[in-house]
Amino acid sequence: MGWYVLKLLILLPLIGGMVWGSLKLSQVMQNRMQGGDGRRRSVKVVETLMLSPTMKLAVLEFHGKEILVSTSRHGLTRLAEAPARSATIIDHEPDDGFDSDFDGDFSGDHDGPSFARTLRRTQR
Repeated sequence: MGWYVLKLLILLPLIGGMVWGSLKLSQVMQNRMQGGDGRRRSVKVVETLMLSPTMKLAVLEFHGKEILVSTSRHGLTRLAEAPARSATIIDHEPDDGFDSDFDGDFSGDHDGPSFARTLRRTQR
């Protein structure tokens, strides 16, 4: 009985320390993979939308442009491209009569609808 308690007192903190260490290591590796080490990334994921368990839409910002891509099991497909927006992204915008304001003109400065608003419009 004493041998069992001694093993328990030694192994339990050892296993707890290994669990804590693996969690800290995974946090460090995740930050490193996401660019948390101070490097500036040239590609930024602006927004994603899951269409099904195997398909997702993503808006990527790359060199001053926003690129709408579709991801699936078979790879990436570029769907659209527009100049990057300078305004901050609002996740849940209220319905403000955008459908009546949409003229579809994307020439010149990009003051038109965002990809997210266009996606919401097509889902209706």
